[in-house]
Amino acid sequence: MPALPADRRISGPRTATALGTWRRPGPAHAALSDALRRAVLAGSLPLSTRMPAERELATALGVSRTTITTAYDTLRSEGFLLSRQGAGTITALPRGDRARPAPAGYGGEGIVDLSIAASAAPPELRAATLAALDRLPAHADHGYLPHGLPELRAVIAQRYTERGTPTTPEQILITTGAQHAIALVTQSHAGPGDRVVVEQPTYVHAIDAVRASGARPVPVPTGPDGVDLALLASTLRQVAPRLVYLVPDFQNPTGSCLDADARAEIRELARRTGTTIVGDEVLTDLVLDGPAPDSWAGDGRNPRVVAIGSVSKSHWGGLRVGWLRGPAELTTRLALSRRSADLGTAVLDQLIATELLSAGPGAVPGRVQALRTGRDVLVDLLRDRLPQWDLTVPRGGQSLWVDLGSPVSSALSALALAHGVRLLPGPAFGVDGGLEDRLRLPFTAAPSDLARAVDGLALAWAALCGAPSAPPAPQRTAVAV
Repeated sequence: MPALPADRRISGPRTATALGTWRRPGPAHAALSDALRRAVLAGSLPLSTRMPAERELATALGVSRTTITTAYDTLRSEGFLLSRQGAGTITALPRGDRARPAPAGYGGEGIVDLSIAASAAPPELRAATLAALDRLPAHADHGYLPHGLPELRAVIAQRYTERGTPTTPEQILITTGAQHAIALVTQSHAGPGDRVVVEQPTYVHAIDAVRASGARPVPVPTGPDGVDLALLASTLRQVAPRLVYLVPDFQNPTGSCLDADARAEIRELARRTGTTIVGDEVLTDLVLDGPAPDSWAGDGRNPRVVAIGSVSKSHWGGLRVGWLRGPAELTTRLALSRRSADLGTAVLDQLIATELLSAGPGAVPGRVQALRTGRDVLVDLLRDRLPQWDLTVPRGGQSLWVDLGSPVSSALSALALAHGVRLLPGPAFGVDGGLEDRLRLPFTAAPSDLARAVDGLALAWAALCGAPSAPPAPQRTAVAV
């Protein structure tokens, strides 16, 4: 029989920390099995993790070995644990829950589409396009620029330098959106059978890019303060991945942001292990409260630290221009390797991006205020209509990561569509499921659409819970303005 696929081992004390306060009145084995099941579904005990031996976990939790044995047996019978003699016990999901929901796509008539976190095109786009058209004749030669438009590379390099990361244009590769950059760097570092570490939860299409390369995504939990640094370090030691993908700023979907010390620790981890660690900075400019985050790449001297960015969130998603910042050797290698898929990003799009980025640092004027308003409106609506849901107000980004209190995210998302709301359930943001107690809710839509969405969510929740739904709050329109 084939060996059980284990990505890493978790110790007894570490498991105890992941479970938190789990004891309750009644049999200890039932409380423990419930807590372990919740931890697997929530992702705090990642899938394909080798669990502690029964004696070790009993010592860490201060219970009898019989309690551990009974809890493990319960979870094996349900499919949350897999065991084989000599191979240990591995976290898993029941076979019927393994399918990861596919993105739902675009909303139809009357549907508020919250499956996509993206803002509408800004008014500045028209003037930037006209200015780019005026400049286009000067670039009307063959038009093939695998490294990218020199003017745009210079503008982006200067932005990194101003943020404290000295950068030359040779260290910038222009791509057809950030997703293209993620795919290029993943394919260049990992292939069939290799492992790539990602956060749990994380950006949906980053998982897609890892799998498209034939590699295997290995999840590490991320929480309110960002990725679990201790587990990230131990995973790198045990797994030896070819690549790590993180979203350090206003993480999609949790909204968490790594502090300066955590960034420095991760850069040191990249140096010490020789592992390339990619930071996706597409949300960096969307600072809604407090100071801007420190530059992901620090002083820029670590060749194992790569940054990815784009204009999709700060300006417009329809402008498919992204970039990668890394060693000049890497940008040159990726420029050569991209030829199998494309010969360079559209010149006119690059000229438009140059105009927009040259107009000033950060997002287009009005974008941050619109997002701040949307966030505050959505938070007020949820606290009014669905107070049982738990949420943390992010200080940046585009979405809320809501704790539903029970593993019903997929069921709720299915019901919500019948009430006019399209969603991506929590498992869409995880590796092989889990996260059924979570839901991402973007606040990029207009306030009136957010109000309609919360009305639909409240009706869907009431139907799911079998309780009568409350009528829309009379003050909702005032809140949504």
